[in-house]
Amino acid sequence: MAASPSTARAINDRLALRLLQDEGPLTATQLKTLTGLSRPTVADLVERLRSSGLVHVVGESGAERRGPNAKLYGIVADRAHLAALDVRTRSVTVVVADLLGTTLAEASLPIGEGAAPGPAADQAVALLERTAAKAGAARLHSVAVGAPGLIDPATRQLRDTAKLPEWHRRLIAALRQRLPATVLVENEVNLAAVAELREGAARADRDTFVLLWLGQGVGAAVVLDGRLRRGASGGAGEIGFLPVPGTSGLPSAHGCDGGFDELACAAAVDALARGHGLDPATALETGDGPFLDALADRLAIGAAAVAAVLDPGCVVLAGETGHRGGPELAARVEARLAELSPLRTEVRATTLGDTAILRGALLTARDAAQDALFP
Repeated sequence: MAASPSTARAINDRLALRLLQDEGPLTATQLKTLTGLSRPTVADLVERLRSSGLVHVVGESGAERRGPNAKLYGIVADRAHLAALDVRTRSVTVVVADLLGTTLAEASLPIGEGAAPGPAADQAVALLERTAAKAGAARLHSVAVGAPGLIDPATRQLRDTAKLPEWHRRLIAALRQRLPATVLVENEVNLAAVAELREGAARADRDTFVLLWLGQGVGAAVVLDGRLRRGASGGAGEIGFLPVPGTSGLPSAHGCDGGFDELACAAAVDALARGHGLDPATALETGDGPFLDALADRLAIGAAAVAAVLDPGCVVLAGETGHRGGPELAARVEARLAELSPLRTEVRATTLGDTAILRGALLTARDAAQDALFP
């Protein structure tokens, strides 16, 4: 069935807005070429978008040639303000950006290990409010929060987890109560995968991959055919619970001691470095062959399990260990993985490093804002 005129206009407008978002300011001629629409249709949609306050003239092109210059159209960046929060066990980092994703202000705050849940949540909300004020954002449109733990796929609420601070859940509730904004919450490893898909290690040529997060804790995110897969209970990628050889026992429903986490978490990597006579603070950057080989042996066990079940073709090493180990560690894991699995699996290092979670959160907030604002 052919689309109605109003539906066709909405589709064309959204396509043009996405192009302006991804490519930057464009002329009407460039929009015509990229969309394949007729010149009158492009002229009509540009006028609609200007009238709605979503697009404005940002300059002219063609100043270097003879003849009239063409107007450059761009998205009105301050039409909406966004915020991203990276919530860790003992800290929170906030970024406030415009509709184009340009960072306007950012700040971080340590949260004491023994901090009471209510005051800790209030401190985090106050940090966001101060940062938004510094950015000149009188009102936030969309806020995305990246936090460790499981997110209920039905309610999109952060589930109660014994090992995670109670103030995390209090924070989500406080944000929703105090801000006139859409508040989204997502597992932080999933957000890192979104960022690597759209801006990082997988952007150029991979829409199917698994991201291994190697930090204080261990996790994974699954991206298949360009879509993040969360699982039936939101637990897809809880690879820290994977039973593996070389550990003290088996994990349980209450803890991942004995699972892959015991081999690959930051504490385990530090212990491995000390066992090789290295300073844990610099071991990953030293290029020490025996240490990197031993670590690659461990990481390849988890990667082999992922390859056997999902055959993603690509694994991205992220988190502190993946970032610091870089391409050299990734190459060693890939070589070891080739010995463990008949499935060809490329292993890459993160290209976004410590910024991945916040970038993924900003992309999520931006998508939400655009879905609400774009016709």
